[in-house]
Amino acid sequence: MSNLLLFPIIIPLFFAAILMMFPKNVKLQRVLAVVGAGAALLSALVLLAKVNTDGVQAVTLGSWPAPFGISMVSDPLSALLVVTASVLVLLVIFYSIPTIGLRREQSYYYPAVLFLMVGVNGAFTTGDIFNLFVFVEVLLMASYTLIVHGGEKPQLRESIKYLLVNIISSALFVAAVAFLYSVTGTLNMADLAVKIPQIEETGILTVIAVMFLVVFGFKAAIFPLYFWLPGSYYAPPIPILALFGALLTKVGVYAIMRTYTLFFTMNVGFTHELLGIIAILTIFAGCVGALAYFDVKKIIIYNIIIAVGVILFGVAQLNQPGIDGSIMYLIHDMMIKAALFFLVGIIAVLFGTTDLRKMGGLIKTYPVLGWVYLLTAFGLAGIPPLSGFPGKLLIIQGGFEGPQFWGSIVVLATSLIVLLSSVRIFVYAFWGQPVETVPLKKSTFNQMFIPTVILVAMTVVFGVGAELFMPLISGAGEVLLNPSIYIDAVLKE
Repeated sequence: MSNLLLFPIIIPLFFAAILMMFPKNVKLQRVLAVVGAGAALLSALVLLAKVNTDGVQAVTLGSWPAPFGISMVSDPLSALLVVTASVLVLLVIFYSIPTIGLRREQSYYYPAVLFLMVGVNGAFTTGDIFNLFVFVEVLLMASYTLIVHGGEKPQLRESIKYLLVNIISSALFVAAVAFLYSVTGTLNMADLAVKIPQIEETGILTVIAVMFLVVFGFKAAIFPLYFWLPGSYYAPPIPILALFGALLTKVGVYAIMRTYTLFFTMNVGFTHELLGIIAILTIFAGCVGALAYFDVKKIIIYNIIIAVGVILFGVAQLNQPGIDGSIMYLIHDMMIKAALFFLVGIIAVLFGTTDLRKMGGLIKTYPVLGWVYLLTAFGLAGIPPLSGFPGKLLIIQGGFEGPQFWGSIVVLATSLIVLLSSVRIFVYAFWGQPVETVPLKKSTFNQMFIPTVILVAMTVVFGVGAELFMPLISGAGEVLLNPSIYIDAVLKE
């Protein structure tokens, strides 16, 4: 029994609680936020190394035997996601220092970011479906704070929609958990994986599986439940948007990934076919938005929806290339979306607007920024050998090997739309007639640009060195495709 897997959750919780005590001391807030996120990242890396060498780690709280106690489980997938989330939170904190503004920094901004980290890391690590609900509520509480943080009119307007949608989906979540418990008598994920195949009434379980798809679909922003996302994500400032875009929808995607491979596999012909169809519709919906707008933030926000569809299409295939590709694409997308929002944030600050039609000629004054953006846009579209390519290639292979080969053709074709939407920003903002830019201190620009370059470099390494990461990715995929590895680690713990 290793308590190590609790550290990426406990450390940010501890630092967030300390930061609540002196909100006005901005210097100390910044230092402690960086130290807290850095310590959580360090513990996550140690955990990943342990999972890689010793296999799935499980701990049941209060020394109760599973399934009676609350299990926390770290398998290769959850360890990889916790490391990625911790890296992103740390870089967002660095990016926030020059951009978020003193007024927000003095109003519990950093504690809210760390509480969000607690919820995200907890959701990735829990082995209990009700506990997943609890951690999702923790991250939602933090996100409610962040979405209204600063109290600007668009934020307050969009936060009402965001609150309503999440309250409804949380109520549905509790109802779905209650139905699941009434049928199976357990909420431990490993125990569910044992008990569900023994139940002959697959009809009621299929209904429950679809209910969970709706619940997690709200969080992940799948078709047609994505209506709240473009407006809600558009309202807050760029560092908060980067955090939301990189992490929040991915918790919903992870939850679908986990439940639809571990225990909702009793009627694959219906549930996974439905998931595949919804994934393709989600890609189409995202593509329409990405092409329709001339606003840099909106274009990247709609690309979040496209990526959710691509990942879930791979999950729906339930074969090795599809699952491995989904895991790889999920990690790539978390990093690349944060990097793109960082870059778009710098562009928006320089022009003083997010409207593409009021931009132009930035390549003459900021050539490095331009080429870094183009490299990231190519990574987003999946141009080889960048990070979007290996994951998408495996997902397409999984589709051709699975029942929904037509979906692979859609994923392939829509890659061109993703490329078009992201390169459009490059053409409008960096080429054309130079537009007067807002004067920006070199030190401020560097403080924004350095975390961005670090993140872009990480995505390039992840793509070019894909073969180095493949053992970890296929290890994570193996646990998803062979639930017995997960079950044995939890129930025999």
